[in-house]
Amino acid sequence: MQEELLPLFPLQVVLFPRTALPLHIFEERYKQMIGEVLRGKSEFGVVQAGEKGIVNTGCTATIEKILKKYPDGRMDLLTVGRRRFEIILLNDEKPYLRGAVEFFDDEASEPIPPEVRKRVLEAYNDIRTLEKADEVQDPQMADPQLSFQLAQLVPDLDFRQVLLATRSESDRMRRLAEFFPAYRTRRQQIQHVRSVAPKNGHGKRPPGV
Repeated sequence: MQEELLPLFPLQVVLFPRTALPLHIFEERYKQMIGEVLRGKSEFGVVQAGEKGIVNTGCTATIEKILKKYPDGRMDLLTVGRRRFEIILLNDEKPYLRGAVEFFDDEASEPIPPEVRKRVLEAYNDIRTLEKADEVQDPQMADPQLSFQLAQLVPDLDFRQVLLATRSESDRMRRLAEFFPAYRTRRQQIQHVRSVAPKNGHGKRPPGV
């Protein structure tokens, strides 16, 4: 498998293939990186950054549109996830981080059971309604990696990272079939608490105070 040297952008984000990621570029090193990416019409890698450093699995992004340029060189960009990769070796010869990476895709897997797909989609639609997530694009049901589109509603970065690294669409859908119903229940409980809180008298000042 051929390695490629890829500019890396560590963020507290897990990007999935074919999903959008708006970015505000303000640090000088990343202004330089984005400038080089634009000139080369190339990709850069988005990797999750945490307390222990960056993770080994990330997703490349391409710049789809420059939304705004500021006089001081800052930029607002719209990027889209493309290819998944694993970092083999880090390179710090430039002001920004680069990595020798190997790209990977899904391996062959068994078909997704209809009941699993149904459970995931029902919970997804309920969560989207609960969160009023109108800004999330409608999923393309024919996408062979539909799970990545659905997982845009997953807030847990560690779980998103697991999904990104999983090399089977069937396995990702099974994981979502476990995660989404439990997450839906939590969201419903939170919404219920918020709906009854104004009625129970808590938070009001006592009479005469």
